[in-house]
Amino acid sequence: MTRYLFDPEPVAAVPMRGNDALYPVRRIFCVGRNYAAHAAEMGGEVDREAPFYFTKTPFHLCASGRTLPYPPGTGSYHHEMELAFTLARPVFRAERDEAGAAIHGYAAALDMTRRDLQDAAKAARRPWSLSKDVEGAAILAPLTPADAMGEIGPQRITLTVNGETRQDARLSEMIHDCAGIVAHLSGYYHLGPGDLILTGTPAGVGAVAPGDRIRGEIDGLDPVELTIGAPEG
Repeated sequence: MTRYLFDPEPVAAVPMRGNDALYPVRRIFCVGRNYAAHAAEMGGEVDREAPFYFTKTPFHLCASGRTLPYPPGTGSYHHEMELAFTLARPVFRAERDEAGAAIHGYAAALDMTRRDLQDAAKAARRPWSLSKDVEGAAILAPLTPADAMGEIGPQRITLTVNGETRQDARLSEMIHDCAGIVAHLSGYYHLGPGDLILTGTPAGVGAVAPGDRIRGEIDGLDPVELTIGAPEG
């Protein structure tokens, strides 16, 4: 029997529609600047040749419906509404068809961001970890099986804060689609079950404050919800 110096954290996992078993998450990859309008509002340009990525720690994954405290170290905490998907089989150096067939499920997700820290990191040409890999900053609704979702593209992706629409786009506006992302990323990692990928956010990101209620929706998927609580301490 393996002994540890302290009790390890439980495995990060998310529920799936129509299944009483949880999907365990081992890694979270996130695609940056995958909508042209969002890249423009951030003062950048999309790279149409290939996606780029940052990561989040599975420990920071939270289920939809939580109330989480406003995080420390920031005065500009932003919502980013995204389509997320999971993988069901090993994928390495895959072509598009193989990559697309490995997609297991889809979910509505929030990529919460300490924007002021991200801006400072960009200006100093430093990594984004302090801004993106934040406790409770990856919020996921229950997964929907891929075959129940159908072709990705025409679905509307929206986000409201206190009932006011902030983000409103179509998944067809993504520069790099899901199969293309998997095919590209599999050239650098042995992907497989347990990998969760967030696909980027459309335009309209903005700051939230304690007391705000966030609701994100994607046609065909369960909504993702988050309430911002008071700062701790």
